[in-house]
Amino acid sequence: MTDRRTFLTGAAGAVGALGAGGLLASCTTTPTTTGASGTIGTSAAIDTSGASGPATGTTTAAPPAGNPTFTLAPVGDTSPDGYSVLAVDDSRIEAAVAALDGIAEDVMQRSGIPGMAIAVVRGAQVRYAKGFGVREVGRPETIDADTVFQLASVSKSIAATCVAKAVTDKVVTWTDPIVSHLPDVELSDPAVTAMVTVADCFAHRTGLPDAAGDDLEGLGFDRTQILERLRLFPLDLFRASYHYTNFGLTLGGTAVAAAAGLPWEDLCAKNVYEPLRMTATSSTHEGYLSRANRATIHFPVDGGFRPLYTRDADAQSPAGGVSSSVNDLTRWLSLQLADGQVDGVPLIDPDVLLEMHLPHITNAPATAPVERSRFYGYGVNVETTSSGHVRWGHSGAFYVGAGTCYGIVPAAGVAVVVLTNAAPLGVAEAVAFSFTDLVRTGVVERDWLDHYGPLFTQLFVNPSTVAGPAPADAAPPRPSAAYTGIYRNDYVGDVTVTDSGGTLTVTLGPKDLTAPLTPYDGDVFAWEPPGGNGDPVSAVTFGGEPGGPVTTMTLEFLQLGDLVRV
Repeated sequence: MTDRRTFLTGAAGAVGALGAGGLLASCTTTPTTTGASGTIGTSAAIDTSGASGPATGTTTAAPPAGNPTFTLAPVGDTSPDGYSVLAVDDSRIEAAVAALDGIAEDVMQRSGIPGMAIAVVRGAQVRYAKGFGVREVGRPETIDADTVFQLASVSKSIAATCVAKAVTDKVVTWTDPIVSHLPDVELSDPAVTAMVTVADCFAHRTGLPDAAGDDLEGLGFDRTQILERLRLFPLDLFRASYHYTNFGLTLGGTAVAAAAGLPWEDLCAKNVYEPLRMTATSSTHEGYLSRANRATIHFPVDGGFRPLYTRDADAQSPAGGVSSSVNDLTRWLSLQLADGQVDGVPLIDPDVLLEMHLPHITNAPATAPVERSRFYGYGVNVETTSSGHVRWGHSGAFYVGAGTCYGIVPAAGVAVVVLTNAAPLGVAEAVAFSFTDLVRTGVVERDWLDHYGPLFTQLFVNPSTVAGPAPADAAPPRPSAAYTGIYRNDYVGDVTVTDSGGTLTVTLGPKDLTAPLTPYDGDVFAWEPPGGNGDPVSAVTFGGEPGGPVTTMTLEFLQLGDLVRV
């Protein structure tokens, strides 16, 4: 399933604002189930008339209509690199906030998602915090601003904030080598092993390939087991290539936790959640499950949504394991806008926090002279918008049922966060970008749901060679005994093929997960990888010398899926 996994982790590139790497920063490798479908609708431009949505409260203003004549902002003493052609004024921000009910109502109706929560912060002030829809389909409980959602890859920005606090406290520096805190860490190139730093991990510039290790997580491997196996991946150019890698960033977070002498989850609580009074926020799946007011994740099936799966992201907690509410996240967003201060009291050194938000690698290079490139900082996407304003942000996606997004326009002192309890369909991005468009220019630049919807639907297309019907002239498989036995590689370990009453089954992973094989064409079989992660049918191919016995097995599901019979 490497094609889908690559798309999820941002290598597709053409996914628009907030940076390609973070927009589809999935924290999952789970592809679609057979017959699943999205529910993205089509419409004219998003309605920004300020119509009230299903949440409590009414709008009080509407954004400018049509195409207003823009006046250039005065230059004054603004530096050339800090100047944007449009000034952000109070009325534009007020109009953008007033439009949110209508925007939310529109995208929910068109996408059909069960629920969503939105919050807006201006400086230290919460200007908007509302819930829409229900926590779980078929149940009456509604979403409010305190409902806890799984954040997926928005966790990366929170993790970077935790590291920024550790840097402020002189526990680490961004440039600490990983091996100075985790001496047993090993990558495939010894020179890179010695040089790779916390900063490299948080900027996705280690050279590890996209999504390295994500497939093992679904098979029950824990954080330590996966980090140990990163040494098996060939590396791209160190510090000169960008590959969005959940466990690469997790490696950096784990090193910082080791330097602090605390588990990562406890370090986040100490550095971020406790001083910000984020009482509903956790970096563990258990913490998410402990909240009575929590949103259940939903998967698209037959034009609707169903709560089919769970998603425990503890193995990659720094990259995708945070759960929180929009009310809690307003406190974190205020910290970003206040240069690291909490209620006027310094918590994080502003220079350290700025380092997190600076461009450290290009993650979406321009492909034409008129285009702008986009960048990645430390756990955050950095871009220059059409109006010249800088925007920071990140998206998160659990394929099996969560889509999240936040955006910050520092020149306006404004931030927005959008959390949903449905598989990623571009809804969170549509709301966030519509809002920041209105803040910057007074108009929504494009229909963002129409823009993102087709990109996200690629997630639900199974590219496997066995996704369709078997060929009409398919060859029969060999007798079962030809395939049974143990196959092995260093990545997944022992994989056992057994004959269970005439059906071949595969058992693998630390939890001995088992799934049957279905004959497809000769030595090619189809299976649904086990683990309850929604992984669809993929190929298992046996091989060997022509006319000889079976000596190899390839699991299409795995990134390093070539195994040898032992």
